[in-house]
Amino acid sequence: MLSVLVFAPSADAAPRAPVIWAFGDSLSAGYGLPPALGFTARLEAALRRAGVKATVRNGGVAGDTAAQARARLRWGLRGLGTTPDLVIVELGANDMLRGLPVAQTRANLDAILTELHNRRIPVLLAGMRAAPNLGPEYVGAFDGIYPALARKHGVARYPFFLDGVAGNRALLQADGMHPNARGVEVIVGRIVAGVRKALRGQAARGG
Repeated sequence: MLSVLVFAPSADAAPRAPVIWAFGDSLSAGYGLPPALGFTARLEAALRRAGVKATVRNGGVAGDTAAQARARLRWGLRGLGTTPDLVIVELGANDMLRGLPVAQTRANLDAILTELHNRRIPVLLAGMRAAPNLGPEYVGAFDGIYPALARKHGVARYPFFLDGVAGNRALLQADGMHPNARGVEVIVGRIVAGVRKALRGQAARGG
């Protein structure tokens, strides 16, 4: 008589590695750079050096406004094939460059954060800053979008995605807007602590 051994999964099996989705525009998409030197690849490498075995997926589309990103959000989440453990929302630069109404940008970002909240997906909101030549009224209103929405939705916020890079030509591509490989390393070096903290917060909530 043949006996069949059945092995139950171990309760101590290693948990699934966290999945982070960088949902944004050309800045997070790695515009003008080989994939291995873009934001998502370098962030994943930085996290792994810090002992966080996360996978960072690229959800950036060059040229996207907040409205265009809002329109593809659900489709993008389905395409991941899994629920991300953290979404880095990096949007608004193209709205600002086109001088779109601040209320429009805020409404679309608000809708994105609402959708992610309804799905119980943690967020790190990466802020953008308006160019000073747009005038103090526009700058004040635009820059205020991110802290206000972070408070409203109770999400983590990284104040300025291009911190340490904006205005430094040595860290920018020839267009003066997109980070070069050195610039990406600066961005990653500054944001990685916030990403790790957001992941720890998600784990503490039992996500």
